[in-house]
Amino acid sequence: MKQSIIFRTLNIVFGAAILISMSNCAGCEGRKKATDTPVADSSITGMVWIPAGEFEMGTNDPNSMPNERPAHRVKVEGFWMDDHSVTNGEFRKFVEATGYMTTAEKPIDWDELKKQLPAGTPKPADDMLMPGAMVFTPPLYPVDLRDMSAWWSWIKGASWKHPQGPDSDINGKDHYPVTQVSWDDAVAYAAWAGKRLPTEAEWEYASRGGSEGTRYYWGNEFKKFGNYMANTFTGNFPYDNTVEDGFERTAPVKSFPPNGYGLYDMAGNVWNWTADFYTEENHTEMAVGCYVPDGTPRSIMTNDGEVRRVTKGGSFLCNASYCESYRPTARRGTPYDTGMEHIGFRCVKSRSK
Repeated sequence: MKQSIIFRTLNIVFGAAILISMSNCAGCEGRKKATDTPVADSSITGMVWIPAGEFEMGTNDPNSMPNERPAHRVKVEGFWMDDHSVTNGEFRKFVEATGYMTTAEKPIDWDELKKQLPAGTPKPADDMLMPGAMVFTPPLYPVDLRDMSAWWSWIKGASWKHPQGPDSDINGKDHYPVTQVSWDDAVAYAAWAGKRLPTEAEWEYASRGGSEGTRYYWGNEFKKFGNYMANTFTGNFPYDNTVEDGFERTAPVKSFPPNGYGLYDMAGNVWNWTADFYTEENHTEMAVGCYVPDGTPRSIMTNDGEVRRVTKGGSFLCNASYCESYRPTARRGTPYDTGMEHIGFRCVKSRSK
């Protein structure tokens, strides 16, 4: 049963938005960088070479989420990675070339959906089965941070072209990251571009930019020399955004300094889809043996049977009082068929053999 669809339907029926909410390598040496950078060609324009190496994935820091622990050594082969999240302009080229329709733009099939709901669930009005997606709707006052429905709403007509609903648009925002794309949408774009989504390990390794052991990829302090290093939620989450970092919602790509590999927005702005399935216990399960990602997702399902994929990097909604997920080790599981205003993606490409 796809629980994410059930929750989405309950949002529609009852008018409430509810969001559902790699190894301790024996004999691994310290992290090593490859010195043989492949020759660039037109197919990797806008991408950065990430050298092969070993790193400590996850953390043992008690000031972290349980799903980030324990730390373990992982070996990663070299690969190319987009230096920024896929933008509205880039995604538009894909849609215009293929006629692709995103998940958020497709109406809900009631005949299919009712098979996954409790018997007797009444069919909502036809106009409530229209396409839509999840939009950040900030409250005006403090709310219970355990209830994400307090700041998320299912909005009909929300899509990558209308990220905050039918009255919004992306005119003049070609250089902003595309959002309201499901995991399926990201995979479709990557295939069209001759690329793929990164594994969780590849994403975390690349996000550090060559650093290791620090809370953020730029160091242990949230600000560096008094400067904001990522687009996050400043102020009191989720009702009082002071916009001290210059952006209330998403920011144009490359608005903040890159990491040591030359990758932009590997912290904050928008979460990035990865290839891997998600469980809370991924790190614990991989804490023995030696894991080497090969570009294919780990085939693990959640205990409740819902299919979630790992998202990394945090977003413009992350705040220290809530999740602080702009840290390299932070991770979350997101229903694969859900479009949201704070989730985008970037692609990678394996080195040609």
